[in-house]
Amino acid sequence: MNAAFLWGQLEKADEINTNRLSSWNHYYNTLNVLEDDGLIKLPQIPKACQHNAHMFYIKVKNLEERTALLDHLKHNNVLAVFHYVPLHSAPAGLKFGQFAGKDQFTTSESERLIRLPMYYGLKKETISRICTLLHEFYKKQPLPNLLSSSLRDLD
Repeated sequence: MNAAFLWGQLEKADEINTNRLSSWNHYYNTLNVLEDDGLIKLPQIPKACQHNAHMFYIKVKNLEERTALLDHLKHNNVLAVFHYVPLHSAPAGLKFGQFAGKDQFTTSESERLIRLPMYYGLKKETISRICTLLHEFYKKQPLPNLLSSSLRDLD
C-alpha cells in the first residue's frame, strides 16, 4: 500500500518539485525587500548547492517578534509555525540527554525561525497574500524598536 502511494508521487516528482520551487521563489522574491531593509532574514542557499524547496522559512529579530508575527498571521487565517525546538530543551532531550558547553546559538536561532506555508499546489495568490500580511506587520511595528537592532547586527 505504501509503495503504491509512493509510486504515484514518484511519477509526478518533476511536476511537484517544479511547483514547489516556483512557490519558494515567489516567497523569496516578494520578501526580499524586507530583508534589504534589515527586518527579516531569508534562506541562504550556497551557490554550489541546489535545494528542493522542502520548506520556506524566515528569521525574525527575536522570540517576542516571532510570537507577534505568528499571532498576526493566525489572526488572518494563515497557519505559520515556529520551526524547531532544540533537542536539548525538548522533553526527550531533557530526560535522556545533556547539553555540553554554552548554548550560544541553538536556542536564540530557533526562537527566530518561522516556517511559512509550503506545499504542492500552493497558489501564487495565497503566497502573495501571506507576503502582504508580512509587509503589513512590519509597517505597523514601532520604528525605534526595529531600528535599534536590525537583523544585520544579529547574523
